[in-house]
Amino acid sequence: MDSRTVITIGREFGSGGHEVGTKLAEKLGIKCYDKELLEEAAKASGMAQELFQAHDEKPTNSFLYSLVMDTYSLGYTNTYNEMPINHKIFLAQFDAIKKLAEKESCVIVGRCADYALEDDPFAVSVWIGASLDKRVARIRRLYDLSEEKAADLIQKTDRKRSNYYNYYSSKKWGEAKSYDLCIDSGEIGIDGSVELILKFIELKEKLLASGGAAI
Repeated sequence: MDSRTVITIGREFGSGGHEVGTKLAEKLGIKCYDKELLEEAAKASGMAQELFQAHDEKPTNSFLYSLVMDTYSLGYTNTYNEMPINHKIFLAQFDAIKKLAEKESCVIVGRCADYALEDDPFAVSVWIGASLDKRVARIRRLYDLSEEKAADLIQKTDRKRSNYYNYYSSKKWGEAKSYDLCIDSGEIGIDGSVELILKFIELKEKLLASGGAAI
């Protein structure tokens, strides 16, 4: 692995994305940030961690968002002070992700991390998905739910994540071109997904070391 490698993982609910991230981090000897990112953002921003938990990966319908983001990027702090709390929380997470990536190798699950780090040459963005039937089976096993309730939970969670990602980023959640690597964990399993990501990182670093460029 390079001196600094950051892997971001987008995931469908029930695809095992969190487990892939955890096992990948263990293999690489680095940290995996999922809910832990909320704690990091809360510490850095001075806001209560409970606020981050309440707004975690939840979109907003505020039509003022684009205007607020434009003025914030130009440094108008009064505008920041007037932002809705969910915008402040998103920006705090955005900053926390970038600072983590600058200081250490790590795995970051969800929360538009791939979008925050899209210009970072050391970042690898991964999408983990699986067929609905396999995701339903996994959620039924993990949460002891009926097939109907598991499918409903998957649909609601995916909708929330999709709306959040599509709202805050300039990309589309789950679309292949939004990521460096897309994996069907239902076909190759959790361990297979980890090994595939490791191989991808190895090949990418060899290419960069040789001065080559992907076609």
